[in-house]
Amino acid sequence: MHVVRKWSAGLLRLLERRREPVVVQTLRSATAATIAYVIALRLSPEPAPLTAPLTALLVVQVTFYATLTNGIRRVNSVVAGVLVAIAFSVLVGLTWWSLALLIVASLAVGHLVRVDEYVAEVAISAMLVLGVTTVGFTAWARIVETLIGAVVGTACNLLLSPPVWVDEAGRSIEDLARRLRQLMLRMGEEAAGGTPWQRAAERLHEARRLDAHIAQVDASLRQAEDSLRLNPRVKEGLLHRVVLRTGLDTLEICTVVLRVLARSFTDLAKARGSEELFPSGIGPTVGQLLSEIGDAVVSFAVLVTTHLSENAESAEARLSAELHTAAGTRDRLAELLREEVHRDWANWQLLGAVLTEANRIIDELNTEHRTRRLLEELDRVSREHRAKLPRMTRLRERLGVQEELWRNRAGFGERSR
Repeated sequence: MHVVRKWSAGLLRLLERRREPVVVQTLRSATAATIAYVIALRLSPEPAPLTAPLTALLVVQVTFYATLTNGIRRVNSVVAGVLVAIAFSVLVGLTWWSLALLIVASLAVGHLVRVDEYVAEVAISAMLVLGVTTVGFTAWARIVETLIGAVVGTACNLLLSPPVWVDEAGRSIEDLARRLRQLMLRMGEEAAGGTPWQRAAERLHEARRLDAHIAQVDASLRQAEDSLRLNPRVKEGLLHRVVLRTGLDTLEICTVVLRVLARSFTDLAKARGSEELFPSGIGPTVGQLLSEIGDAVVSFAVLVTTHLSENAESAEARLSAELHTAAGTRDRLAELLREEVHRDWANWQLLGAVLTEANRIIDELNTEHRTRRLLEELDRVSREHRAKLPRMTRLRERLGVQEELWRNRAGFGERSR
């Protein structure tokens, strides 16, 4: 019985993992490469047309947008390399100096046709074609195999929809928010007692290390943005991208402000020496304020990642309540600091800086500020899109699509309020 339960639990875990983006991507790549090889065996004159599955493997990216752009660039690189090889075979043939010229010319052509990361593929294709005796036969085979791989890879992305990486990006954003909260809690705990400046400096280094985590979140978010482009399973993809991007921008600003706050704590600890970090009665209030702001940061991340779900309203209500509580604690701290400055002017600049930086984070998390920032970003993206694709914009206006997009945008603005 125990063995059956263990086997059943393992099977359930396997079935749950089948929907994970990494598993889906692996199966899609293997399927596309296999199909491309089977088709190339029938159409290519080569006995082992491995270029087709290799192309399909490289073309099938984690998003349909990346698949389409990579497929076009790879086909361009192979065709350009083949043309360069044909030209060299007619003019000079293969010698040591012509090989050097071939590589230089291929790389230059690769930059001219803008194949980006496939610039080396131009030179590789040219060398492989020039190195055989039957140049025309090999050139034709390589072009056919590349086209088969690119077409199969793109078709697999149409039939087997690529995963949407929004959930992965959402989890990375929430993880960043929790890291911010944990640092705020540690700083708040130390603010209530005597803190050596070395320990305060450690918190400053922790805040600086958050920059590396922001870079990872940004990469995850870019992948999610690409997965929303040209994806038929996603509605309001632009809105998803803007909400996630502006949410990360807000958390990045909060991270910068928190780093400045940690620097203020370090300078204050150096100035006060062996005394407590804050005067008597103020430290616990600072700790409470940082704890409440940390809770609001996490609620903001949850709101950003659930903006169109049924939990969005409850997440926004929770964020508003936490910001209201934090604002009350901030006002109480401001009164305590004002009384302290009247008694003792020493270090009043640092004490005022602590209040200013805490207030800056509260303002950044404000729901009205978020709504205004979202609408501004939607306007900017819409203007850029209309400027890049004027014909598509006119077609949308004729079909009434543009008016529907504006209604959705206005409706989102009302829901955010």
